[in-house]
Amino acid sequence: MARLQEWDTAGFRAVAATTTPLLDEPLRRLSLAANYSRLSMASAALLGFVGGARGRRAAVTGLASVAVASATANAGAKLLTRRKRPDRQRLAVIERRQIKMPSSTSFPSGHSASAFAFASGVRHEWPAASVPLYVLAVTVAYSRVHTGVHYPGDVLAGSAIGMGAAAVTRRVVGAVRCRHQATFRSAAPARTSLPTRAI
Repeated sequence: MARLQEWDTAGFRAVAATTTPLLDEPLRRLSLAANYSRLSMASAALLGFVGGARGRRAAVTGLASVAVASATANAGAKLLTRRKRPDRQRLAVIERRQIKMPSSTSFPSGHSASAFAFASGVRHEWPAASVPLYVLAVTVAYSRVHTGVHYPGDVLAGSAIGMGAAAVTRRVVGAVRCRHQATFRSAAPARTSLPTRAI
């Protein structure tokens, strides 16, 4: 664990030492926009609007995956690990890229879990639509390190939780849909054939 912490801190320092004046403000804003899964909810609304029935299915599966991932990361793993947030002053994070430090513990990243859960949930229903969502998820995850609120290991673990949550959610949603379709078919009135008239 000590060696992993050393590698994680080294990765954090490398990001903090990288000078990116053109990216600091956009990444800071993106990280804030991802609070409370607002980006996922906006993406779900867009999918439902432009994608028809398939878009609505993708949106539902994506948001359900976010709910599972958020509960796993924030109500489960964070409480078990209790990892402290990075010391941005000691680790020399540039002040202009910083956001308000969250009060919760550091491991894993809930933002990364939610972003990857939504992208992975959408992929199960609409693979092509998930491509820009994965790009967004990667950017959100990186922004959490860039702004100094997470170690790289936090976002990697969060991303893995998100993808795992989506896989579980997809199975549950698929089973519920199959059961609903079977119930609908069994409840539908049977078609009766009319007697043919002799000629």
